[in-house]
Amino acid sequence: MDVMGDKATLFETGRFVQPSGTEPARDEMVDMGEAAEETRLALAAQSGDAEAASVLGAMLLRRGDLDGAEPHLRAATAAGDRAAANNLGVLLHQRGYPEEAAGWWRIAAVAGSAAAAHALGRHHRERGDEPAAEYWLRQSAEQGHVLGAYALADLLEHRGDVAARHWMRAAAERGHREAAYRLARALDRTAGPGEETAGDNAVAEAEQWYRQAAARGHRRAALHLGAILEKRGELKEAGRWYLTSAKDGEPRAACALGFLLRDAGDTESAAVWWLRAAQEGDGNAANALGALHAERGETQTAERWYRAALDAGDDNGAYNLGLLCAEQGRTAQAEQWYRRAAYAGHREAANALAILLLQGGDTTGAEPWFSKAAEAGSVDAAFNLGILYAGRGEEEMALRWYERAAAAGHAEAALQVGIARLREGDEQEAERHLRCAAGGGSAEGAYRLATLLDARRPPEPAHELGEIVQEKTECEEWYERAASQGHRRAQVRVGMLAAARGDVVEAARWYRAAAEAGSRNGAFNLGLLLAREGSEPEAAVWWTRAADAGHGRAALRLALVYARRGELAEGQRWADRAVALGPAEVAERAARLRDALREELSA
Repeated sequence: MDVMGDKATLFETGRFVQPSGTEPARDEMVDMGEAAEETRLALAAQSGDAEAASVLGAMLLRRGDLDGAEPHLRAATAAGDRAAANNLGVLLHQRGYPEEAAGWWRIAAVAGSAAAAHALGRHHRERGDEPAAEYWLRQSAEQGHVLGAYALADLLEHRGDVAARHWMRAAAERGHREAAYRLARALDRTAGPGEETAGDNAVAEAEQWYRQAAARGHRRAALHLGAILEKRGELKEAGRWYLTSAKDGEPRAACALGFLLRDAGDTESAAVWWLRAAQEGDGNAANALGALHAERGETQTAERWYRAALDAGDDNGAYNLGLLCAEQGRTAQAEQWYRRAAYAGHREAANALAILLLQGGDTTGAEPWFSKAAEAGSVDAAFNLGILYAGRGEEEMALRWYERAAAAGHAEAALQVGIARLREGDEQEAERHLRCAAGGGSAEGAYRLATLLDARRPPEPAHELGEIVQEKTECEEWYERAASQGHRRAQVRVGMLAAARGDVVEAARWYRAAAEAGSRNGAFNLGLLLAREGSEPEAAVWWTRAADAGHGRAALRLALVYARRGELAEGQRWADRAVALGPAEVAERAARLRDALREELSA
């Protein structure tokens, strides 16, 4: 058999037709020029031109005219045309004669046809003969055939062979979009915990391959590219890729686009994309729609979408149904939904179920669900377990769970660990945990940290009221943070520090905030400040509020005010109250004042 010519030339003439299952050839319009070319080739083929018969057979095969193509391909094959042998194999495979097709592919592959070697490799793999499949696919790939490289990579990856990455990259570099996507996914998986630089390089390379695949119309690549860009904060470009993917029918991209639009404040457009994704079976989008309707008070519609999410296999649907029922006071139904999600492994549902049982007095039933949720990684459940054990007096177990939650960034758990370390006298560890608590937004954590730092600092020289000193210590900054979060004791302390600096206005502002929130110390100190400024009537109002709340010194101050005014009976009444409230020093002074007023009244 004559060697069948140069491979590149054969490709250029279009004489190779890919077997079924490969990427489709570009559709071409049949115009007058093509008709003329077909006539010319038919005449040449009739006169015995094997190359013309091969090209004509390939043309008819692409058009789907199997009956017309077969005689020309057989004639060209008999004349030794390897492209015709490959295409004859394709035709026979389409007719349902795979074994005969494989015979012709083998002839073409032995003669050097990369396309035939690829088709033959696929044939052997479909029949489970992996060694033969690998042999022929490797022949194809090593000749630079992109589909052969991809098929070989797929086979090797299935076997866990590390060489798969090389051939997947080779196919991707030659423009195979699925290879580019799968290479990017593999790089994504290797970019997990480890060396930071290596991980960053893998992510960057993955992004390049996602871009290549997405640019060629791969909708999942566009989805992942959008996710990378969104994580990096490039929301505008992320939205463009999500939109491209969503328009191509990827429901996850439609869902992600919805969240992007919601975060931008466009909930109406978000709902449109969530609806599209949910209708295509995306449970996450159905949950998002449910939450949107729940926020609007449309509970029936919300419940319908949560059920749709559950039907789509998303356990968040059951959890959200539990939340919805709990908000409506339907405790039995909430428990039912929480249990369903919890049994499916939903850790937050397990925690919510435990809380529900605890609220119903079922401590025994709550504990295992807290444990299950905590072991699954729920930080809130770990903290709740700490509360549960602390309530039983099992401080060691409580501390263990508090520490676990604190290590995961739970501010209130860090506060509890800090308090425990303070009791043990370990100030260094206490400070570390209190800083975590304060930094995490705990007002009590900020206050206790400030108190700890306050106790260490040397005393500062006193300042006259009105003489403002601007410098603030770190402890005062923490007091202020706690105070700004509504912590009453912190507000009183900030007021005291401001007064010590001579900033009367600032001191009064914080004392008043604390007093109006119900702090008797705040009310008492505000009264002192007002009295010093000459506003004794207003000071008496605040002292009355403090004394009514049980502040002994405020009662003594009122007794003195009324005594000076000559209202001896009222002064005696407040002195009696101060004696009862204490502390000892105040009680002693109030008793002397009371006795003096009694003598004067009886004189």
